[in-house]
Amino acid sequence: MPLKLSLKPGERFVLNGAVLQNGDRRSNLVLQNHAAILREKDIMHESEVTTPARRVYFPVMLMYLDPDNSDANYEEFVLRMTDFMGAVSNPEMLTQCVAVSRDVMAGEYYKALNKCRKLMEYEEGRLAYVTERISAGSRAG
Repeated sequence: MPLKLSLKPGERFVLNGAVLQNGDRRSNLVLQNHAAILREKDIMHESEVTTPARRVYFPVMLMYLDPDNSDANYEEFVLRMTDFMGAVSNPEMLTQCVAVSRDVMAGEYYKALNKCRKLMEYEEGRLAYVTERISAGSRAG
């Protein structure tokens, strides 16, 4: 099944390890076969790996982009996922963690990345809540 990408002017993406950039106009690409592709917004740089959920996402992204060198990244994934699951008590998120792990073990890295984004959204929501509570407490005191 072909994959259609609609690209914004200047948008970058990685296709099978090559970084490509769209020209000055909006364009559409249709990929007719399987390829490892990530849009610029989904690419995480090492300097952005600043939270537990991002530490889970990053090695999965590396496995997706470079499956031939996935062993070291898999070890990192297992370590980070174990840490994350130890810190989370929400049953829905724990189920999501198990689903990510299953996808990784099956080599379905793109599916795992999509599920990791849900972990990051959850984490961002929790961090925003804690920050809000701290701010409210300091205003009250």
